Order: sequence, then C-alpha cells, then structure tokens
Amino acid sequence: MTSTAVLADLHREIRSCTRCVNAGYLAAAAPVLSGHADNRIILIGQAPGAVEAVARLPFQGRSRRVLFGWLIRAGFASEEHARRNIYMTSITKCFPGKGSGGGDRRPSQAEVDLCRPHLDRQLALLQPEILILVGGLAHERFLPGRRVDTLVGRAFDLSGGGLGLRTATRPVLLPLPHPSGASRWLNDVGHRALLDQALRRLRPLVRPLLDQPIAGAYT
Repeated sequence: MTSTAVLADLHREIRSCTRCVNAGYLAAAAPVLSGHADNRIILIGQAPGAVEAVARLPFQGRSRRVLFGWLIRAGFASEEHARRNIYMTSITKCFPGKGSGGGDRRPSQAEVDLCRPHLDRQLALLQPEILILVGGLAHERFLPGRRVDTLVGRAFDLSGGGLGLRTATRPVLLPLPHPSGASRWLNDVGHRALLDQALRRLRPLVRPLLDQPIAGAYT
C-alpha cells in the first residue's frame, strides 16, 4: 500500500472518531485535516476554530492572514504554496466550542490525551523533517514547562535540546507564537524580534523541502 493510501486510511479513521463525543466533551465530531503524504513539514496548532470546522480546512479564520504572512516571510511563495508543502494539523482535531469568555475554548488535557494517538500516527507516517509548533498547546506537547519567550527564535530536537544553525538533526522543532489577534504577546518589540529570528531560522530549513524556489524577504 502506498503512503498516500495509508494516509487516506488514517484520515478516514480520524474522521470517524467519536472519542470526545462519547466522553461528553463535544456534541459532534468534525475533524479538520489537510495535507499530503509527501509533506516533510508539519505545522501543529492548538485546535480548529469555528470557521475551520465549517470549511474543514485549517487556518481559515482571523489568524489566516497573520500565519501565512509569517510563512511568506520565511520563504514560501504564497498561501497556496505553503498549503501544498505543509501538512497542517493540530493537537486536537475538532473545534472545541466557545469558552465562557466568548473565545475558542482551550481543549482540556483529557481531550488532548484522547486525540494524542491520532497525532502520534500522523507523525509516524509522515516522518517530518520540520515541526512548526504554533501556540501554547503545541509548545506544551513537545517542549513542556517553558515560557514562549524562551522558545520562539530557537530550534530544538525531540528531546527538547537546543539546536545550532547547521544541525543535521531531524526533525527540527521550530516554535512560533499563536497568530490570533487575541494574543498580546507580539505587542512587545522584543517578542517581535524573536518572531523575526524564528522566521529567519525557518527559511534555510524549508528551502530543500519545497516543490519550487522560495521567495520572500529574507536571504
């Protein structure tokens, strides 16, 4: 069986999952999945939002423009180019609903644990060379117990160790802040400098993995 067929089977299995529904966390399951079996870059976010749940595609809401702006700065030619070359997934696969404050509810640890086998299988199948970790829940899954300002701008291995600029270690973990407009982290000029550093680190990592020459602000 080809890797494309295996991934299609995995996507069908995830779409039929009712673990969180059966446990009472969700009224209905609506997993959001996007990517190709040949992708060697995986972007992992927190969870789909309400817009993504309807479109069944990741990053369709307010954070879309910000995230793809970052990726273009890192060298992707366009949003379409990024979507073609990045397998986009999340810590939990379904929209968790709204929280008491009106924003998207943060999935509970129990929901994260129920969904974890899906992410583990995605990683095992795709064998990524780069993991782009977007937001606190993704950071906590792979690099627990660390502040965002100690993560963004740096690269790590799976054990959490820091990596130099010319590392041959794979996969490389590259944390980014959450692109949501609700986040105030990027209001700080020092934090914006860390983001700029992270995108500079990302560019040479993605260059050999893309299906066409990259463009963007950095050389």
